[in-house]
Amino acid sequence: MTDDTDRHATKMAKKKAARDKIMATKTEEKGLIIVHTGKGKGKSTAAFGMIFRHIAHGRQCAVVQFIKGGMSTGERDMILDRFTDLCAFHTMGEGFTWETQDKTRDTEMAQAAWEKAKELIRDPANHMVLLDEINIALRYDYIDIAEVVEFLATEKPPMTHVVLTGRNAKEELIEIADLVTEMELIKHPFRSGVKAQIGVEF
Repeated sequence: MTDDTDRHATKMAKKKAARDKIMATKTEEKGLIIVHTGKGKGKSTAAFGMIFRHIAHGRQCAVVQFIKGGMSTGERDMILDRFTDLCAFHTMGEGFTWETQDKTRDTEMAQAAWEKAKELIRDPANHMVLLDEINIALRYDYIDIAEVVEFLATEKPPMTHVVLTGRNAKEELIEIADLVTEMELIKHPFRSGVKAQIGVEF
């Protein structure tokens, strides 16, 4: 081996030893509260990636969509077509608030979605429950953030993962979460006149 190759091998061996030492201290398992927020694209997409991981491992999971209406999406269509035995899927919204323009109806639908969410989270058979776009419902006060925080803190089974997506996550939610990712918008084709496309946005 050359000197450069030897140095690289030595450096990587040291990194591996340090990494192994750190990993040896990570022994706890728990159900996580996971928040995907921010203005960038990919919040729901990343969350559905975890849902599909659960499905791939044969683990029961569930999805509640709070805002998105009956529009066909690849994730929903695949789950409903092939994986209903492993993933319960509930589309409880009727579209984004600027489409419905009916606060009373939006509030009723969000409250119904939250009731379904609580039912699914309480069920110990579900290893993960995705609450898609719940942050939008919380932002407009269709659901009480204090109630959501209290429920997650006191009633979520200890080994159940709950994923909450949507822009403008409330600080109270971020505070109790175990994992928070903020998607940052740098560039988006929509700003250049490109519409939402199959396989990218839905």
